[in-house]
Amino acid sequence: MTFADPTLSDDLIKEGTDASFMTDVVEASRTQPVIVDFWATWCGPCRTLGPALEKAVRAAKGAVKMVKIDVDANPAYAGQLRVQSIPTVYAFVNGQPVDGFQGAIPDSQIKAFIDKLTGGRGGSTETAQLLELGEESLSLNDMGGAAQAFAHVLSIEPENEKAIAGMARVYLAGGDREQALQTIAMAPQESKEPAVQSVRAQLALSANAPAGGSAELEAKVAADPNDCQARFDLAEAQSAAGDFKGAVDNLLHIVRADREWNDQAARKQLLTIFEAAGLTSDVSRDGRRRLSSILFS
Repeated sequence: MTFADPTLSDDLIKEGTDASFMTDVVEASRTQPVIVDFWATWCGPCRTLGPALEKAVRAAKGAVKMVKIDVDANPAYAGQLRVQSIPTVYAFVNGQPVDGFQGAIPDSQIKAFIDKLTGGRGGSTETAQLLELGEESLSLNDMGGAAQAFAHVLSIEPENEKAIAGMARVYLAGGDREQALQTIAMAPQESKEPAVQSVRAQLALSANAPAGGSAELEAKVAADPNDCQARFDLAEAQSAAGDFKGAVDNLLHIVRADREWNDQAARKQLLTIFEAAGLTSDVSRDGRRRLSSILFS
């Protein structure tokens, strides 16, 4: 059972409505900054950004408040603020919107957003530099440096979910799937940390890889471009091998041809790939844009 931190007020994070917007956002922002998260239940990136925002707001220890607005149920202020895609986040100060962004962004950018809003009173972590070093090492394919940085974080904070995910990514990059599974299991099953969800999505994709090589599947697709099952199997093989772009291309082809095929299996697989690649990656951004174009055309 999880208990709320008694030092934090229960009204730090609210479910807002059009009716309460003036009180919860405009008036409240005259005494402290208020972040407004425009979201919807059907929005995948919203499910990633929302928990990350909530975590950062709570970490700010009362320096900022957050109001969540479901745009489907409360369209008025979303329309007035010209919200064209979700998630969209606005920051209000003294009754006026002063900053904002669209789409899911990394935790580091969320923290910078709040720090800018609160004048640096948004809290800090002792391990931030080590985590940044680990991420940089991963991007440079320096697995030894990454492992050392993440291990150092875990020696200080054994439950740090970003470090757990980082170590699992090191093992994945080295081809040690079993160790990656054991490592990511250290994170809570209900974790909303994007890095943890990304690793778990990568592991799920590799577990579902079809038997046989991609060459045979590519030949089947070439022989019959309308064979959705063969194209889906090829996409699974590609994603398991880390070719997210190729997998996205094939899955979008299926959605374009028959979006309801196999209980929308292609669309669901796309969402897993976006999560595995990272919702702010170029592959995910481009894939979501193309998927929206197909679904809303």
